[in-house]
Amino acid sequence: MGCVWRKTLSFFLVFVPIYLHGASLQEAAPAGPRKPFFERLRRLEEQFRRLQEVTLTHLQSVASNYNVSYNVDVRFRSLAEESQAVAQAVNRSQAAVQEELAQLRAWVRKAWRRGRKVDTRLRALGESSRQQARERKEHKAQRDALQDSLARLEGLVHSQGARLAALEGRLPVIHPGTATLGPALVPAPTQPEQLSLSSLKLQRDRQELPAASEQDSSAPLQGTGEPTAPGSHRALSGAATALRGPPQQAQAPQGPGDTCSVGPALAFPNASTENVVFLRPSFVSALRALSFCSWVRTASGHLGTLLSYATEDNDNKLVLHGRDSMLPGSIHFVIGDPAFRELPLQPLLDGRWHHVCVIWTSTQGRYWLHVDRRLVATGSRFREGYEIPPGGSLVLGQEQDSVGGGFDSSEAFVGSMAGLGIWDRALVPGEVANLATGKEFPAGAILTLANAASAGEFMQRTSCTCPERCP
Repeated sequence: MGCVWRKTLSFFLVFVPIYLHGASLQEAAPAGPRKPFFERLRRLEEQFRRLQEVTLTHLQSVASNYNVSYNVDVRFRSLAEESQAVAQAVNRSQAAVQEELAQLRAWVRKAWRRGRKVDTRLRALGESSRQQARERKEHKAQRDALQDSLARLEGLVHSQGARLAALEGRLPVIHPGTATLGPALVPAPTQPEQLSLSSLKLQRDRQELPAASEQDSSAPLQGTGEPTAPGSHRALSGAATALRGPPQQAQAPQGPGDTCSVGPALAFPNASTENVVFLRPSFVSALRALSFCSWVRTASGHLGTLLSYATEDNDNKLVLHGRDSMLPGSIHFVIGDPAFRELPLQPLLDGRWHHVCVIWTSTQGRYWLHVDRRLVATGSRFREGYEIPPGGSLVLGQEQDSVGGGFDSSEAFVGSMAGLGIWDRALVPGEVANLATGKEFPAGAILTLANAASAGEFMQRTSCTCPERCP
């Protein structure tokens, strides 16, 4: 645009002086000889006028093109700004979508893990049901064998009793003060053999074989052999006593009011995933036996998760997890998922303090559950020869779906724990009783509540003199 204006200005500077010079010559020269010159000047003026018109038209065209280019440039800038705004909005939406996708992927992974757990546990439950059916058949066969043995023994006793009565009827008896032999005045036999046999049958009918759902294995029932002394009712009574076993006295449950000095206590006020306790260090060496004992009080009517131990290869290496949706008050005792045993803890649903001990050893896979000093469940062949590996994450009150995380409020424990202890050996019943009555804390505990490294913001930690005084 500036170049066009400079050319136009140069044109005027060249032709205007020529035009003025021609006008001055026209005034000074005579009229006759000036005509050709003025004619040429007029033609030159007309040419100059046409040049002005063409120049003006060209300048107008240039100006219009300049305006168009300016408008186009402004439009381009506005489009660039709009495109930047759209790109920023797209980036924000993409970030939001990526975040939602990440949450969805995490939820899908969690749902897949839970589905896998449910599937494996269902398979394990099916296998356990089949094993229980086999054990029921075995128990039924043992009971039938015992009944057959008792029937044979009863027939033998009858025959021997008849022989004894016949022999006693044939023996002569010498009456005092006489030398006369007469028939024996023997009182009618009381048939002690039949009485002992009746008591034996009554005890057999009262005897309850352990259910397969509560006890995985039991000692085989011993059949009764042939009597060594026919007609000996004392031997039969002794056999009946041996089958009955020694009389057992009912043992009253230990109440919390009789126990004090339980040590630290932790209160889990609600089902928030923030209410979790990490025990550190966790297991520093592999465990071939384990005892977990604690005073427990539930506040929500369901058990939740008492203990969870997770490693990199399995987030359920050791779990005590309530399964209230399947059977209220039951708890899954998991060692190396998917292997588990279902234990009854219905007494804990009353909202009062109870002393719980779960004991396991890899020797024959034996396990025991004590509630208030009572043995409520036992079994064997559970993770026989297994070792719980060290180096994992051990938490109280939450179930881990990953090492140190993946908590779910629906699986949280709500209530209180006090006097907790974990041992790397199987406690004997006397130690459990002493622990439940507050007489003695067994030696060798590898973890207690003193190892609680961190707790939730709303959790309460106190030192209780007695359980009923704990929050």
